Amino acid sequence: MDKQERETVAETGSRKRLSELKIRLEQLSQAWTVGNYEALLEFYVKILPRLFIAERCTIYIIELGTDKIYSKYGTDLAGKTIEPPRQGSVAGQVISSGKSLIRNDLDRERGFHKEVDAGTGFISRNTVCAPINSVTSQGVTGAIQILNRRGDEKFTFSDLQLLEEVAGWLSMSIENIVINQEMLRLSGQLNREVERLEKGFFYESRFVAESQAMQNVLDLVRVVCVTPVNVLVQGENGTGKELIARMVHDGSSRHDRPFVAVNCAAIPENLMESEFFGYEKGAFTGADRRKKGRFEEANGGTLFLDEIADLPLVIQPKFLRAIQEKEGCRLGGSELIKYDFRIVSASNKNLKEQVGAGGFREDLYFRLFSVEIMVPPLRDRRADIAPLTMAFLEETEKRFAKKVAGISSEILNRFVEYSWPGNVRQLQREVERLVALTPAGEYVQLEKCSPDLLLQDASPLAQVIFEGLMPGQIKSLEIQLIKSALEQNSGNRMRAARQLGITRQGLHKKMKRYGIEV
Repeated sequence: MDKQERETVAETGSRKRLSELKIRLEQLSQAWTVGNYEALLEFYVKILPRLFIAERCTIYIIELGTDKIYSKYGTDLAGKTIEPPRQGSVAGQVISSGKSLIRNDLDRERGFHKEVDAGTGFISRNTVCAPINSVTSQGVTGAIQILNRRGDEKFTFSDLQLLEEVAGWLSMSIENIVINQEMLRLSGQLNREVERLEKGFFYESRFVAESQAMQNVLDLVRVVCVTPVNVLVQGENGTGKELIARMVHDGSSRHDRPFVAVNCAAIPENLMESEFFGYEKGAFTGADRRKKGRFEEANGGTLFLDEIADLPLVIQPKFLRAIQEKEGCRLGGSELIKYDFRIVSASNKNLKEQVGAGGFREDLYFRLFSVEIMVPPLRDRRADIAPLTMAFLEETEKRFAKKVAGISSEILNRFVEYSWPGNVRQLQREVERLVALTPAGEYVQLEKCSPDLLLQDASPLAQVIFEGLMPGQIKSLEIQLIKSALEQNSGNRMRAARQLGITRQGLHKKMKRYGIEV
């Protein structure tokens, strides 16, 4: 497997993992949001001073990317941030050692708290402080500190035990904030990542190929891209035949030359000759200027003949001669014009049957293509339905300037099970319908689907597909995006961590865990 093939395999896997992440994120977001966790932490700050009969509570976090300690939430901070050092402060000592402590004579001790008191006018008399440990990996992510027991009372060992228990619950809230924010950043990066990946071999073409059926199509496209043969793309309406044609063009040596697409079924028979060959001024009534034909426009590039089976029999002999001799004349002219283009044709009909029925010339049939690419219908590539849905959702939100909360797994299950007679085009229109009918910020509901989808009962097939999506994928996703962030930031870990929404220490741990080297 050469480098290009390895990159393509990696890119395909990335698209799949990113799409799966969005599905899981949507499910997670329905259950509990980052805002909920932050509100819970703010509630802790309000309620804990009452619980401990104290004056203040402060929650400290290790800052993303710098290993610096800062106050995340605190009593009467009013937007101010406290940054205790690891040496000389209670919170710093607790975070560095990972051990809780009680200080009942704080007002008679030197330390960072004196500096803070001098700036705020507050007097720190005593304190109890406990570390906040990560629930997903070894290490301390912050600390919670209670200040000044009211009256002449001092903090006791029972207070310390209670605070350690509270810190355990806080750790889950904080970890969920970090994880949610990371997932949101990663999913927000999905568009940029997919666009970057898909601008590799296939340039601007947007193409989802997770199914084996479409992988086989891609393999064939890669081969014919670099081989100067004419190609016939066959498949049902809405399967993306023109997209395949553009991929063949973009991957060829003619990629910087014109790609001229002609829908043969849309041109009236009496205009066929002037459309393809062009005409001189005065060639017929209304010809008030010279016009190039499609053959000339495609010179040096690719001529895409969509719905080639509908090319009228009357024009087929002239058409055959033009592509065989690579020359022709404009209507009303005598100048012989040389043609140089590659032909990619497409049809939703069986051209062999058309030849047998006398509707298509056999000699033109064999001249038009050397390689046939069959594009499978969407019902035969169900593994592509979920990632296609997510891709269409993103595109539609951009075009409509409207953001919905997400598409439920219930709808995705129904999508996977549906037969999609209109193929990818129908799926795209269904997603557009759902976005249009769903209020901004709300989740798309099943009842908003078109009647055809609502009338079809979902079978266990869809459930099986989606139950098996996530296991083992988050690790691969993290590795891919960490490497991408490091590459985009020239190996600078701080900037890469900031882009990923994690701490520099967290990035270092993940790199060490996954064996990633810069």
